[in-house]
Amino acid sequence: MELELVLGSALVPRCDCSIRVVLLAVGWIIFMALFFPIHMALKGHDTLRKQLERGLVEFMCSIFVASWTGVVKYHGPRPSRRAKQVFVANHTCMIDFIILEQMTTFAVIMQKHPGWVGFVQTTVLESLGCIWFNRLESKDRLVVVRKLKKHVEDPDSNPLLVFPEGTCVNNEYTVMFKKGAFELDCAVCPIAIKYNKIFVDAFWNHRKQSFTMHLMRLMTSWAVVCNVWYLEPQTLHPGETYIEFAERVRDLIAKRAGIKKVPWDGYLRFFQPSSKLTEKKQQNFAEAVIRRLTNNSQDE
Repeated sequence: MELELVLGSALVPRCDCSIRVVLLAVGWIIFMALFFPIHMALKGHDTLRKQLERGLVEFMCSIFVASWTGVVKYHGPRPSRRAKQVFVANHTCMIDFIILEQMTTFAVIMQKHPGWVGFVQTTVLESLGCIWFNRLESKDRLVVVRKLKKHVEDPDSNPLLVFPEGTCVNNEYTVMFKKGAFELDCAVCPIAIKYNKIFVDAFWNHRKQSFTMHLMRLMTSWAVVCNVWYLEPQTLHPGETYIEFAERVRDLIAKRAGIKKVPWDGYLRFFQPSSKLTEKKQQNFAEAVIRRLTNNSQDE
């Protein structure tokens, strides 16, 4: 089964940025006018409230994709909601979540962000069962693991989406997967995402650009074009470690998306190496240079 959704090019063909901004603003107004009254008025009717909230979040994500003139092709069966499964995907930008969310309402585990993104996380996305963490807080890891296990055991929860790389990567490589999502004793459903850089580079470097400015860059580009593949669910093989399981799933995603595997830990970008390590490397380099100069002078 193959699904194809072309949003944006059908709604706003060759439109300028002003029309896209108007589209996004109208979408936000409609979303806010419906979401918060439903969230407050239907607190005693959880099933109906969650169903309506899921529909509104999918609607808003579709508006976002349309504002980028997004052309997205989905390959494979649409994810379903059931217990004992977790979805994992390679990670290029926060728009990965938006592109996946417009097709299926996922609960996501994600780094907590400040500003308006943080407001959306705590007021809107938490209603979907999303889980937030701070990667710099070691205590958060234990709390997150408990929440993840509880979430995947509940058949009524939204499908859980994890980006096991833990950081945004440039869509040409995939860095090492964290093993947390593979230790939940459930089926792991890989998702491969590949963007076409001819139209715009979807990679978000948060050190150089705010997410708001990144969205503006997408809105002023010609189009956001990408493919999404829903791959066959995978389970832990007998005798296989969780790290080997994670690497096997990473192999599947990298092969399907046509990206290169590299043995790097994505979390290293958030930490400075210790002074002892850098001084040792500098000392070794200096000694190697001195030895080489000494040998050259003796040869002469």
